[in-house]
Amino acid sequence: MKDIVEYIVKALCDYPDQVSVKEESDRGAEIIKISVAPSDMGKVIGRNGKIATSIRTIVKSLSNKQHKKFIVKIEENA
Repeated sequence: MKDIVEYIVKALCDYPDQVSVKEESDRGAEIIKISVAPSDMGKVIGRNGKIATSIRTIVKSLSNKQHKKFIVKIEENA
């Protein structure tokens, strides 16, 4: 799942080398944390959050096949 999210986010960003995707486990759910450059934050979130929602929809549909719960969080690199 991490690889798919990383591929999508890197394709959206101007600075793909600053994209970091980490996967953590917490109480039966897998948390996917996306970190991007501050200038790419708007591109990953999209207008009214449409791109972020689309990424979450893709992850949710793939997670149903794996019978796991995934949570996507988008963070800004410092």
